Amino acid sequence: MLVMINKVNCIFREDIIMKKHLKTIFAFAMAATMIFAAAGCGSSPEPTSDEQNVQSTEGEEEAEAPSESGDTLIMATNAEFPPYEFYEGGDVVGIDVEIARAVAESMGKELHVEDMAFDSIIPALLSGKADIGAAGMTVTEDRKASVDFTDTYVKASQVIIVKADNTEITGADSVEGKVIGVQLGTTGDLYASDVTDTVERYNKGFEAVQALSQGKIDAVIIDDQVAKALAADNADVKVLDEPFTEEEYAIEVKKGNTELVEQINAALAELKESGKLQEIVDKYITAE
Repeated sequence: MLVMINKVNCIFREDIIMKKHLKTIFAFAMAATMIFAAAGCGSSPEPTSDEQNVQSTEGEEEAEAPSESGDTLIMATNAEFPPYEFYEGGDVVGIDVEIARAVAESMGKELHVEDMAFDSIIPALLSGKADIGAAGMTVTEDRKASVDFTDTYVKASQVIIVKADNTEITGADSVEGKVIGVQLGTTGDLYASDVTDTVERYNKGFEAVQALSQGKIDAVIIDDQVAKALAADNADVKVLDEPFTEEEYAIEVKKGNTELVEQINAALAELKESGKLQEIVDKYITAE
């Protein structure tokens, strides 16, 4: 009887153990089913890291793709240099602008003018923000180290502006040691530094003339045609007859861009031969 009871107990314990195992197996099966169901219900699989990189790169290429219309010639200038470039209403006009526009037309392009500080023109060329620079830019050896120049299109000179009642400064020999005002970055700036240690630099030519009128400086060295235009608006200053130095203007381009230099030179040659270039100059500069 005791043996029979023990057998029954063993069977009962085995049954309980079996049920526990079945419950565990069933729980694992349910969990697996839920996981597979969740994976199957997603709208789309997540891209792999490689796929994400490809998609990101494609997006960046589309966003950074430059516009290469090739139908615009961008000119960097400083519109504070009449009669070569100045504002008339809201437009930049002048000798350089009209010559550059004629050059652009001969190349089948439209001219776009960017006005900036004079000493920002060459950096704009070097960075590719502008195609050409035209701002009464004198050809100098220092500038040739940074940019290439086209053939010259006009001859000019630097002159001295003094107060109307000044009798002490009469020419280039009498400015040594004086306080001279110049437009920053111009050839007047370079030349003034050779004759005096006291050079006051201004962003705009008319600011230098204002300082002269106010007695802050002794003289201004600047381009002859610009000097005449500025003096015409200031009765208390005068332009000396003796040139400070002679010079030539040309269009500058990024160094090494020989193709563009050749195209511009060809256009300038046509403008000179047809008389159009002189016509543009005469429009702004009246012969004395």
